[in-house]
Amino acid sequence: MIDINTSLSPIDLLPDIRRMWSISAQKIRDLENSYPIERGSPVYTISGRYTARGWTEWTEGFVHGSALLQFDAEDDTEFLEIGRQNTLERMAVHLTHFGVHDHGFNNLSTYGNLLRLLEEERLPEESWQRHFYQLALKCSGAVQARRWTALSDGGGFIYSFNGPHSLFVDTIRSLRVLAVAHQLDHRLIDEQDRSISLLDRLLQHARSTSRWNVFYGNGRDAYDQRGRVAHESIFNLNNGSFRCVNTQQGYSPFSTWTRGLAWVLCGFAEQLEFLAALPDSELEPYGGREEIESHFLNTAQAVADFYIEQTPTDGIPYWDTGAPNLHRLGDHLARPAEPDNDWEPVDSSAAAIAAQGLLRLGHYLVQRHQQEPAARYRQAGLTVLHTLLQDSYLSLDPEHQGLLLHALYHRPNGWDAIPEGSRVPNGESCMWGDYHLRELALMVQRMAEDKPYLKFFLSG
Repeated sequence: MIDINTSLSPIDLLPDIRRMWSISAQKIRDLENSYPIERGSPVYTISGRYTARGWTEWTEGFVHGSALLQFDAEDDTEFLEIGRQNTLERMAVHLTHFGVHDHGFNNLSTYGNLLRLLEEERLPEESWQRHFYQLALKCSGAVQARRWTALSDGGGFIYSFNGPHSLFVDTIRSLRVLAVAHQLDHRLIDEQDRSISLLDRLLQHARSTSRWNVFYGNGRDAYDQRGRVAHESIFNLNNGSFRCVNTQQGYSPFSTWTRGLAWVLCGFAEQLEFLAALPDSELEPYGGREEIESHFLNTAQAVADFYIEQTPTDGIPYWDTGAPNLHRLGDHLARPAEPDNDWEPVDSSAAAIAAQGLLRLGHYLVQRHQQEPAARYRQAGLTVLHTLLQDSYLSLDPEHQGLLLHALYHRPNGWDAIPEGSRVPNGESCMWGDYHLRELALMVQRMAEDKPYLKFFLSG
């Protein structure tokens, strides 16, 4: 269980955050100058050097988005130009990629960050740029929303790259692009000019995720534990009915892959913030604010509590709560995580994602005047970030292209590098881990400096 530091403040973390940005700058320059992008998007490191991994091109937005976050944090226009130019030259293909559920990853990290910087008046106003970024996000939102499976209960979901039968838990974070496109007054026009609300699709997908991929301890099956998450849900396409849970990157459908847990935590927390920014009239056709936000909050708090309870004391989880050799580590939840142990790897990328979710959930609850749970989640998020900024997780070697060490990609497939002398993967980085550490650090830096709260959607 996380040993939550109740006295830690964002200001306390500023020195470590500023050190991280200094290290981050060197990593971004190295990747920009030396990585052969024509080989595919960098995904994870092997012996400290980034390499591609053909599955889907879901990480390129994190590459160019990292440069934009670096600019955001330090006002260094070198990184603005790196991020903006690469977005213009390389990201268009991702806007109309009909084969993936990853639009919220790729396109909010690039076009979305650029539009946000314009909205915050951090960039000089140029109407062509604003319209360009807006058009990109409108297209991305509509393309993502069309990847749709209807269910027998009247709902539906954005299906994964596995096919129309597959609901992935990580797609919850792709809902961001539907949210922004909706705010830009866009909609999906389908066969025979049928007009489809992007907000409707967002809400239906989130409800399907919370119903089928998240457990609440109400006796759904023999492995039902409040806050547990299944990576994938499988449906019968003949009648749209639920059949079973499954996993692609976890150990078992009946254990919790912790990065999937982190995606749910972060995704639902930031959607709560988005819903709070909408007028009541927009939510009324879908059940009304109270019903929708209560549903989302129930999910967010269940997974947040599970994360806190099922993670080692320093806030860094092992890759799966049911990993087969965890028992060999003894009471692993009663002490800090051990990245170099002989039995099961940790996943620092899950920690970086989850910490942002904890902070956002805390921020949302403050607005609802629920101070006690808000403080618990907020302090847990700060505790995790404090750990991630220490030497044991921050990549200090200038020859290592990664930023956040001890990240994991796909344990079942054996894709992650195992260094000489070790028995499990450790010491390597992944592109989403690096990006989310930067995003998390930027969020806390803004809190410390009393700057505008970092959010993905438009202020209105």
